[in-house]
Amino acid sequence: MTTILVTIMIVLLLLGFPMMVPLITAAIVGFVMMFDGFGQTETFIQQMMGGIRPASLIAVPMFILAADIMTRGQSADRLIAMVMSFIGHVKGGLAISTATSCTLFGAVSGSTQATVVAVGSPLRPKMLKAGYSDSFTLALIINASDIAFLIPPSIGMIIYGVISQTSIAELFIAGIGPGLMILVMFSIYCLIYAYRNNVPTEAKSTWKERAISTRGALWPLFFPVIIVGGIYGGIFSPTEAAAVCVLYAFFLEFVVFRSLKIPDIYRISKSTGLITAVVFILVAAGNGFSWIISFAQIPQAILESVGVNEAGPVGVMIAICISFFVACMFVDPIVVILVLTPIFAPAIAATGLDPVLVGVLITLQVAIGSATPPFGCDIFTAIAIFKRPYWEVIRGTPPFIFMLIAAAGLLIAFPQIALFLRDLAFR
Repeated sequence: MTTILVTIMIVLLLLGFPMMVPLITAAIVGFVMMFDGFGQTETFIQQMMGGIRPASLIAVPMFILAADIMTRGQSADRLIAMVMSFIGHVKGGLAISTATSCTLFGAVSGSTQATVVAVGSPLRPKMLKAGYSDSFTLALIINASDIAFLIPPSIGMIIYGVISQTSIAELFIAGIGPGLMILVMFSIYCLIYAYRNNVPTEAKSTWKERAISTRGALWPLFFPVIIVGGIYGGIFSPTEAAAVCVLYAFFLEFVVFRSLKIPDIYRISKSTGLITAVVFILVAAGNGFSWIISFAQIPQAILESVGVNEAGPVGVMIAICISFFVACMFVDPIVVILVLTPIFAPAIAATGLDPVLVGVLITLQVAIGSATPPFGCDIFTAIAIFKRPYWEVIRGTPPFIFMLIAAAGLLIAFPQIALFLRDLAFR
């Protein structure tokens, strides 16, 4: 049965069908094989609907809407201006500013694609003018944008939390440490690159200019304060934080900055609705597929055949890292989380691994795979936004991928990188 389902999915993917079609088709075939026909179809439909029933998923369209409002407004530009005023003049400062801006906007939007657009569009021309190669610039933007997967709010963490029944608030807090660690690693590499290629520095901003840019960025900087501070302080749940973010983004861009007008609401809502529909269809299809493979005990058979259950906690974490990393090179990250999380659930429970640590590791692997050839989704986002050929976009990615893999190794060796803030906040 496993061979049949995998073959169906691969064939349909190669024929060019969107990911939801192979998932649903394979699930239906598996259902028919197990129940000898369509006599209990309502059970399968109930499982699909059950996938999008959890109240926590309400946060997904909310964060998408908030990110869309900010991307079309001035929040990103103000954050970039503030970062540039403080570190733009140091060696490699423009590249470090780009990585830092991606991290900050990721903490504001929670979306890698929104971060690529909002930060990459204004900063890529500046980096090219300053002497950075286009391959390095594109690789930096798409990989630094993936820090948004780790820094709250993270849509990937929300999906994992719903699937694994893990606290989304704890996942959000636990992602901060690894996200900042990766930012430091990227910044060091940018500094080395600038020295090796003798990239000139930007003009140093005066303290008056820094004060002006900081004042302009104060409003957007309240987004992470609202999300992390509100959750940490017990003021509201992650779902409620998402709703507050939408309200705050609307107030900021329509009232304070006046960068958007009332007619823009329709276009923003339409864009959010389309993205949300795709996400929820994937979640429903993924839940139906996960139920089929779990009912058929396929995960247990796979893990037993490769000996993961006997590998111990470290072995299970390494297996998780490899599986999610490779899968996200070919398939949409949300689908990978939906399909693979239930497969590894028995091994995670058997070895007593902290589900929050596992969630951070999975989210990190999703981030790595999303920017890794051949089919990482952020690669194609960059191709569409910057109108550059595929080979030019991926040429500079290997050093960043190596750093992200090293970050995963550090996280396995030193779990407190992720769990320290979680334990401080919730233990």
